[in-house]
Amino acid sequence: MVEMNIFTVRLGMPGIRWSKRQSMLRSRTSLTAVVSEQSSGKCRMKDKIALCWSSGKDIAYALHVLRREGRYEVVLLLTTMTEGYDRVSMHGVRPELVLAQAAAAGLPLRIVWIPQQADNAIYEARMAEALAEFKSAGVGSIAFGDLFLEDLKKYREDKLAAAGMTAVFPIWKRDTRELARRMVAEGFRVVLTCVDTQKLDARFAGREYDLDLLADLPAGVDPCGENGEFHSFCCAGPIFSHPLDIRRGEVVLRDGRFNFCDVLAKEAWGVRRSA
Repeated sequence: MVEMNIFTVRLGMPGIRWSKRQSMLRSRTSLTAVVSEQSSGKCRMKDKIALCWSSGKDIAYALHVLRREGRYEVVLLLTTMTEGYDRVSMHGVRPELVLAQAAAAGLPLRIVWIPQQADNAIYEARMAEALAEFKSAGVGSIAFGDLFLEDLKKYREDKLAAAGMTAVFPIWKRDTRELARRMVAEGFRVVLTCVDTQKLDARFAGREYDLDLLADLPAGVDPCGENGEFHSFCCAGPIFSHPLDIRRGEVVLRDGRFNFCDVLAKEAWGVRRSA
């Protein structure tokens, strides 16, 4: 069975720091119960949807659009993390920060663990098992923050269709220059956590995603980083009940290419694993 955890998070609890032991605990919680609790008292006529949550700005804005339009009932965040590293792939974000995002968004978080150096077959098998559980819990759709990569969109649609589910793309084909400025204008605070140094200067890692940064991006770099130029962490915005208090940590070059800026919480958040 795929290794997954369901977490709910509440601020104001005694600080429980993320640990490797905690990260490998197998959740015995029924996802159906979690989805049902999340839907309690809400309109049951809307289709339930989960978000494929990377912790970055695009999926954060996709959540904003879904809530504003009101067509779906958002019930869950889904993220994949690498076993051993305990980080969101490519974004390099720590689990406790993703948990804090979920708390501020008022949503439970489902983590699917992917082995280090896993090939695509292993990734797809673990995701297929997770999607099957989602579907059985009444979640019919998964939302993504993709913008214009057609091959990636088709891949997601095909995999969701095979699971009997629907892929939803709330910000698909938005003009990325306009979207970037809108994110800033609407109060989304974002930090660049990973930079592909083959596409963008390493010094962009750790910078705040603001109008100054957008003005500094060289020609040919997508303002939203859709071609993999950079990845990010969203720490504030209208989707959250409060901003996350963070600080920048060590900056490290990995694989001779990717410059990662560690993002840390200024103080511990309480974490409660559903049981």
